[in-house]
Amino acid sequence: MTDRGLVVVGDTFFAGDPSARASWRLAVLMGANARTYKFALGDALLDLAGQGREEVTLAELAVPYAMGMVRHLTDAPQAPVNVALGNADFLAVARREAAESLAGGRPTEKLSKAAQRSMPTMVMEKFHNLRGVPGVPHRFYELKRDGHHRTVVLTPELRRIAMSEQGVLLRGELNARWSIVESSFAAGVGRGVVQAGMSVDLAQEFLIDKRRRRPVTRVSAALIGFQHGRCLICNELIVPVGEAVVDHVFPYAMMRRFESVGNWHGPDLDALWNLAPAHRPCNSAKTDTPPGRKLLTRLALRNEAIMRSPEPLRQTLRLSLGRALGDGSANSWNQIFNEIKAL
Repeated sequence: MTDRGLVVVGDTFFAGDPSARASWRLAVLMGANARTYKFALGDALLDLAGQGREEVTLAELAVPYAMGMVRHLTDAPQAPVNVALGNADFLAVARREAAESLAGGRPTEKLSKAAQRSMPTMVMEKFHNLRGVPGVPHRFYELKRDGHHRTVVLTPELRRIAMSEQGVLLRGELNARWSIVESSFAAGVGRGVVQAGMSVDLAQEFLIDKRRRRPVTRVSAALIGFQHGRCLICNELIVPVGEAVVDHVFPYAMMRRFESVGNWHGPDLDALWNLAPAHRPCNSAKTDTPPGRKLLTRLALRNEAIMRSPEPLRQTLRLSLGRALGDGSANSWNQIFNEIKAL
């Protein structure tokens, strides 16, 4: 489980669902996040492709891209707080032009030009890449240049996923990841929240930034992409989106039963590693039944995928793994699962 390259994890994750949706999730959930440009671009692409557009000018794409950035800038940093920005840097321009752009409902001319100037090299060349990997298996756009005129061709794969039954889910996953990365940046070079990980507020079903005690995003939205948008219990797609609930894979009742006769010596079952989006009927039918082998295999694969994503969710699960048995001896999810079943 230690420091395998993302190429291996990408292959494993993609093998679980060799589709354009899996490629999209690799790019959005597992790609590096030096800034949040990827999320603004992805959101704009899903919106335009969802309208059935086959191609757009770069100027057209710059509108939702820039507006997404300035909306998020009003709430949280879009780059690590120690990054020095030059006067012409897109984020510096976006900060200066945010108020006027938001008031007018579209980017100012200065912001639009800054977006068009920076997008091709700052985000569009890198969107499909993973660390150490040339690119995800599918491409979602191509940038064509004809003199000074630039056109973005939206691929059939992008249009299919944007208009699919999981299109809304993909947007939710992207925005959840965006919020998590913003929280990491706001913590200060990612240090506080990265080192402490995130906790879970089950009453509200939110992830909480441990350093600032701030709700970040819903648990289900943060996790479901790592499950390929599937219910962990039955392994079928979760649609419609509102049907998902958060399931304790190892039932929380196990802790309650032990507490009634003594101390619980296992790991915290309210932690992220043991929580999984599931269909409401599947969750209800499962009740307090201990998980079987197939369910635990899916949980281990899901957790492995999260641990190959960028911080801070990766650190959250690493902390769970290290502390699971109290002495730091756990080195695999299957070891944890077997120890719990033996309690």
